[in-house]
Amino acid sequence: MEGQKIELTLLSEATQKLSGLLPSILHDSDLEYTTKIDELVVKAPGGLVQTICKTLKTNNGLFFDYLRCLSVVDYQDFLEINYHLFSYTKRHKMVLKCELNPDQPSISSVSNIWKAANWFEREAHDLFGVVFDDHPSLDRLLLPDDFEGNPGLKSYPLHEYKEW
Repeated sequence: MEGQKIELTLLSEATQKLSGLLPSILHDSDLEYTTKIDELVVKAPGGLVQTICKTLKTNNGLFFDYLRCLSVVDYQDFLEINYHLFSYTKRHKMVLKCELNPDQPSISSVSNIWKAANWFEREAHDLFGVVFDDHPSLDRLLLPDDFEGNPGLKSYPLHEYKEW
């Protein structure tokens, strides 16, 4: 976090403590720290997601024991995976963001770290075509088995229709 300043005025006391602690634990120069409202946001390369997530869950100072949500955002030039995390013990929260190539979106599964990731990753695979390496079973969750395409992507063709 050297050279980076985090705006602390809107952060809760727990999040302020986290913003000081996290860079010293993760200490990777490829990480970018920012804040949004009352959350610390960390941008990381997709190749580091397994290592970072294991540390976030198991480090005694962090202990992110709850994956609140995993979401995908299509920015057309890239896909962004967002891991919304919370610690019941420490009462702090954060978002981990990773950018993926939209042509071949692939990232390591974190279902071995947080069991809830299983369904979130299956949904992201269904709707956006993201491949989660080492996922136990990327079976369809929302769409029929014979469905073609990824309707969550902005490039997915919308058929003209009339409402009512």
